Amino acid sequence: MTERDVRGGSWRAAGTTLSRRSGQGVSRGDTLAGVAVLRMFASAREAAGTGRDEVEGMTVGDVLDQAVTRYGAAFERVLGTCRIWVNGEAAGRDAPVRPADEVAVLPPVSGGLG
Repeated sequence: MTERDVRGGSWRAAGTTLSRRSGQGVSRGDTLAGVAVLRMFASAREAAGTGRDEVEGMTVGDVLDQAVTRYGAAFERVLGTCRIWVNGEAAGRDAPVRPADEVAVLPPVSGGLG
């Protein structure tokens, strides 16, 4: 990754630890809040108005808090009933998020054979 790439915002390479400071470039060794791919399903998708977004955060909790800020109270209500998975594994709010991780919001599902 070149300095030009970093200044232009291309900092999503997996495993990279970079950060952006106001008015400065990014250097290796700094901390970067990961830009996670947030996937929302069923009622979470309806409340958010989208099924996919990119959200910055260092932990699952950070990502979810940013999502609540973006999508509002309806999303927050649904979120309280959801399971959260990161890259296909159940995760808690304190789980770390790396660049390009997929954070999935999965509401409870009902149904079955009638």
